[in-house]
Amino acid sequence: MSHKIAFNFADGKTAFFSIRPNELLLDAALRSGINIPLDCREGVCGTCQGRCESGAYTQEYVDEETLSPEDIAQRKILSCQTRVQSDASFYFDFDSSLCSAAGASVATARVVDLRQVSETTAILHLDASAHAQQLDFLPGQYARLKIPGTDVWRSYSFANRPNAENQLQFLIRLLPDGAMSNYMRERCEAGQSIEFEAPFGAFYLREIERPIVMVAGGTGLSAFLGMLDDLADRGGCAQPVHLYYGVTNARDLCEVERIEAYAARIAQFSHDIVVMNPAQEWQGKTGLIPDHLPREQLAATPFDMYLCGPPPMVEAIRTWFKDAGIVDHRLYYEKFGDSNSRQ
Repeated sequence: MSHKIAFNFADGKTAFFSIRPNELLLDAALRSGINIPLDCREGVCGTCQGRCESGAYTQEYVDEETLSPEDIAQRKILSCQTRVQSDASFYFDFDSSLCSAAGASVATARVVDLRQVSETTAILHLDASAHAQQLDFLPGQYARLKIPGTDVWRSYSFANRPNAENQLQFLIRLLPDGAMSNYMRERCEAGQSIEFEAPFGAFYLREIERPIVMVAGGTGLSAFLGMLDDLADRGGCAQPVHLYYGVTNARDLCEVERIEAYAARIAQFSHDIVVMNPAQEWQGKTGLIPDHLPREQLAATPFDMYLCGPPPMVEAIRTWFKDAGIVDHRLYYEKFGDSNSRQ
């Protein structure tokens, strides 16, 4: 049985390929036209070094001066000595251009539905089933969409996991005078074609080895919907997963029923919704997300945190960690501006 492999590079581009049973990772990459740097092919030089972000694998010979026990514990690998036992993703600390990886590709999808899910947010459903193969991306990554009738592109996180039918979803913030917002309000209709380019980004779910804390600001929720869909379809995980979802006003909230439904599909899933400027009738948590982070619990237990949202929110969380002195965590984040352009 072959497995699907994702190579993510330092420039945020991702290449996908299949690996045969018992095939070396390096050989499968080269067979697929991904010419990652190599030299000795004997587990000594370290030129083909990467890190396994998710999936099961074994390594054959690894020289102790090339990868230390600490490196191996951090899931660093040598491609020439690695065999995988599942679908897997790997990160390489160099640009995709160095290994002739194709990376993102342009495709065309058809608008199926545009539904306003809150006063300030819409969800766009696209059908890319005309594409000959399943579109590959890592849940949490994003696509660039070309606004019909213009030369303008905007970037949005996938709000669902990859699927054989190539049905795509994107949460889009409705701005007073945004290029995409105006298109959706004035011209978007079912059946229209939209060009898109994907996948992009280094924000995706890694191997889950300890508790997960997800923090979404506004339409940053989109990336987590894709991650949670993936976890739910895989039967959950053995670690607690907690989502904090923060918005400016209660009228900005969307997909709340979908979030609540994850509790029935993902063991140990929980969530909190935080409204910064609540109306009088709001009964939930208020203020900023850092106000509600459990300092003592986070200080006592190693965890991984994923952040996606506006830059001020991301910076506020990072500052909170520094001030709280919480160090035993891994932090992955993506921040974006009003047009969802990645920074």
